[in-house]
Formats: sequence, C-alpha cells, structure tokens
Amino acid sequence: MENSRETLNIVVVGHVDHGKSTLIGRLLFDTDSLPEGAIDKVKQLAKEKGKAFEYAYLLDAFEEEQEQGITIDTTQLQFSTEKRDYVIIDAPGHKEFLKNMISGAANAEAAFLLVDANEGIQEQSRRHGYILSLLGIKKVYVIVNKMDLVDYSEDRLNQIKTDFNEFLNNLNIYPIDYIPISAYFGENIVKKSKKMPWNRSGSIIEIMDTIPKDKDLEKKPLRFPIQDVYKFDDRRIIAGRIESGTLNVGDEILISPSNKTTKIKSIAYWSDKDQRNEASAGMSVGIIVEDEFFNKRGEIISHIEDAPIKSNIFNANVFWMGKTNLVKNKKYKLKLSTKEVECEVITINKIIDASTLAQGDFAEGIKKNDVAEVTIRTKEMICFDEFANLQTTGRFVIVDGFDVSGGGIISGIEDSLKNRELVTNSTNIAPRKRLVSTKDREKSYGQKGRVIWLTGLSGSGKNEIAIKLEKKLFDFGKKVYYLDSTNLRFGLSSDLEFSAKDAHEQTRRIAEVARLFADSGTIVIVSSVSRYRKDREFAKEIIGESVYREVFIEATEDVCKKRNPGGIYEDGDENFYYEKSDYPVFSLFIEDAEFNADKKALSLIELIRG
Repeated sequence: MENSRETLNIVVVGHVDHGKSTLIGRLLFDTDSLPEGAIDKVKQLAKEKGKAFEYAYLLDAFEEEQEQGITIDTTQLQFSTEKRDYVIIDAPGHKEFLKNMISGAANAEAAFLLVDANEGIQEQSRRHGYILSLLGIKKVYVIVNKMDLVDYSEDRLNQIKTDFNEFLNNLNIYPIDYIPISAYFGENIVKKSKKMPWNRSGSIIEIMDTIPKDKDLEKKPLRFPIQDVYKFDDRRIIAGRIESGTLNVGDEILISPSNKTTKIKSIAYWSDKDQRNEASAGMSVGIIVEDEFFNKRGEIISHIEDAPIKSNIFNANVFWMGKTNLVKNKKYKLKLSTKEVECEVITINKIIDASTLAQGDFAEGIKKNDVAEVTIRTKEMICFDEFANLQTTGRFVIVDGFDVSGGGIISGIEDSLKNRELVTNSTNIAPRKRLVSTKDREKSYGQKGRVIWLTGLSGSGKNEIAIKLEKKLFDFGKKVYYLDSTNLRFGLSSDLEFSAKDAHEQTRRIAEVARLFADSGTIVIVSSVSRYRKDREFAKEIIGESVYREVFIEATEDVCKKRNPGGIYEDGDENFYYEKSDYPVFSLFIEDAEFNADKKALSLIELIRG
C-alpha cells in the first residue's frame, strides 16, 4: 500500500553547548521513535560510566543503530507525530551540511535555531543565522532552550527575541516564532508547559505540526529542460526530464531563452498502453509541438504565465571543493540542468570558511571548503530560478578543467535587471536585491506596471494622445507617468543629436528609465518617434515583452506637415521614413489634423489590462 503520509525536513543548528543533542534526544524519546531497548541500554551505559542519564546520549545510540544499516545517512534522523513524519537534519559539521544543501543531498524546508536562555546569543548563533540566510531558508524558528536556568522568565525570552531579531532581520531572516523550552526537563516539548503559562505559542511538537509544507514538485511551475531533439519518421520529438510541474497535451508553452511559444500536440509513446495526455515532475518524456522551431539542449520549456528568469548575470552562493582556488575572471564551465555554458566570477562579495564559519581572506580567492557570495556572468543568456523558489533549476555545478569543483545556488537578481542580457564595463560590482519586489508594489497599488510606447512620425499626434491618456488614467486613480522623449533631450539626453546612432541611444535610455518606472508598479506612457524597427525591438527587450505595449500612431504625410508647420519636414522628405514593426502592435490612424485626442486616448485604456 502506498505511504501517503507527509514528510517535513527540518534542519537544527545551534551552538555546540546550547542543547541541540538533548532536544533531538527528547523529540525521539517523546515521540516513541527510539529503537526498542535503546533507552535502557543508554541508562545502563551511563550508570556503568558513573554518569547521570541525559537525553543527549540517546542521539548517539540512535545514530549507532542507523550506522548498522537502518539508514545510510547518520546526519538525518526520522521520527513521527500523529500528523506526519519528520526528518531532522542534524548539522554537527557545517561543511558537510552546506555541501549537502547546495548539492541537493539535503533539503531543509524549515530550520530550528537553538539558543541557550542563560548564555544568550553567541557568535556561533549569529553565524548559524548567516548560514540560514545563505541558503534562503524562510521558515525559521528560534528555540530558546534551558529556560529552567532563567526561572522560565518571559522577560528573558523577550530580551533574547529583541536582541536576536535586530541581528537576524538585518540578514533578511524574520523568525516565525520564538519557542521557549527546557529540553532537559521536557518542558514545552510535547505539551504546553505549566511553568510558562505566559507562553502563547504552544509546545514545540504542536508548532512543528503547523509548519506549512512546501508544494509538491508536480504542483510547482513547469520546468522541462530540453535534453535533445530527435527526428522519428515525420515527427520532431523534444526529449527531457520534467524537473517540476505538470504538462498536458494542448498546453500553451514558452521555450526560453529563445522566447518562442507553441502548443503541445502530443506526448510520444512506444506502444498504445503507454499513451498519455499528461506528464509530471520526475518523468522523462518526449513531446511533439505544433510549430517547428530550432530547439536546442539547455533551453527550458515552461507555461507562458510562469516562466523562469533569463539573464547572463546573477548572484549566487557557491561551495568550493576544487584543488585550486576559485578566482575572479577565470573561465569555468557552469552546468545547470541540461545547460552547459562558459562562465566567470566577476565579483566576490563575501567568503566564509565552512568549517569555522569565520570570514575568509579575499586575497587568495575562494579556497577548498569555502562558501562564498559571488556574482557570476555567463557567456550567453541562460534560464534559471531563484533557489529559494525552485530548487531544481536554482542549483548548478562549476567545472574547472575536467573536474566538477564546486556547487552553487542562485540567490537571485534584482527585478529591474531580469530577463535581458546585461552589459557593463564596470568591475567589482554586483546586482543588489531589494526587499520590496515588483509583485509587492503591484499588489499594494492594485495595478500592474506597464509601458505604453506611442511611436510615430513627428506631427502624427502621439504627444497629444499621451497627455490625454495620462490625465484619464490619473483621474481613474492610477499611478501613471508620461515620459516625453523631447523633454528628455533637455536633461538626460542633452548630449545626443538626431543621427541614427544617437536615436538608438535615445531609445535605449528611454527604455531603461521606463523599465525602472514599470518595476515600481507605475504605468508609463512614452512618446517617441523611434522610427527604426530594431530600436523598438531593443526597447521591448529591455522593458520586457509582458510589460511592453506598442502603439503605432499612423498619420498621412499631409496631416504630419499640417500639424508640424515650419518643423523638421522642411529639411527634406527623408524625415517621413518609418519602419513598421513585424510583430503585432496596436494602431491608431489619424485621418484629420484636427482630430479628437480625447477619444483616441480613451481607446487605449484597455491596453493597461492583461
């Protein structure tokens, strides 16, 4: 019969003398998870050695049993409550824990950070807090142990809470709860302690049972990295392993980073009994799509509305195991899912010795067993996810020569820099991430950031329409800003002229500014001639296809001349040159020089939706 019980993985970290082994021993004992006879055996051994029995000794006995074949990993302990099963990842060695977390051998969904109520927060406590921030573990609980030594004082708990929050919040760790316990006396382990009636959180077991479980992989966003493309009879079969999510025949899909969209026509099968219309995480499948594109190994298939991040620069935390040090600006190979690409570390932001958790020395680069915060640049755009959101495509390995020498997890990239190829001539800089995301702002403002790009010849009427559109949206209560390209030429672009080269640069600057406004949750209206197709395509790439809305204001030469008397058209007919886009855009035709801009603006309101 299939075991349908839920399992939650919890890592326990804390200073060596703060009672971690006693807590784990207590949890094993109080949940009847110890091997039969273990408690009597340990008591007898303690007696023979003239020591008083302690629950911490049970951990050694339990691990000894596991070494004899019950489990293969002595750092992972299992026990159960009535609600579900638990795996406690004991982290006695930071080096092994970090290596296992980054390589995927361990997978902690929540963390218990142990602090001695009497001794308070120690340097090791702070370093463990840093480890949790490094790994992006969000469900952190601080267990304040040895409350018996401080007379179960609520004031003492609150003091530790205030002091530790000051440090942890600075690392972007916001503990879900502080749980007071005495592991030695079993207070607040299974049941709420009567010695701490002021405690409103519940016992540690009660709180464990309320920790929300991460979604199962098949319920997460679809990530189907392309392994290869095969030609069978008249079919082109895209093969690979689904790392997360579920796909169905008929689904609209996006292939990244090439940005192609199509539909799944069918799922390949060898015999009729294998025929299926759905496949999910963990399955290796071949799919046939409706449109034939050039697809290559390393691209990732997703659903359109939940695509992976695209970039060539990102921040990561790496664990280095190489024979020679990891250094800046040296070429390495990065492997992420099926993608292999040349990469280099362009910035080292922090180095930590994984054994001692002490700050490392930058001068020699990243040594064996060091953990470091770095910024990586790949030779071309790749697809990935932030490790904290999706581990399977947020993890990579680094190959030095022919040896796999390190592993890493992607900590992310600032929203305004996502989904485009980044170029910089600056050195020793790293993208900084903010605490308020684009989604946070959009939720708060009740609107999505958009860029409505009005393009067309001088005199076509785009400026009048932009002004009216801004006023209408503002009156509707929208956060909106009109970015007039002419006005920019008096400031940001005062060094530019009207050559093709400067026109390209002007478009780039407008697009960069518009992107920032849109990321802030603002609806941006741009009016710019932007007569060259490639310039507008560049703007769309910078701003992002899902945010960019192009509106072509088309007017006859006669209308443009009437609306721009004594203007640029007296310099020659070449100013009527305009390249239309070869992708769908919204068009407004201006048939009369005295047209009603108010009505034209009203027809564009719908563009801010969707």
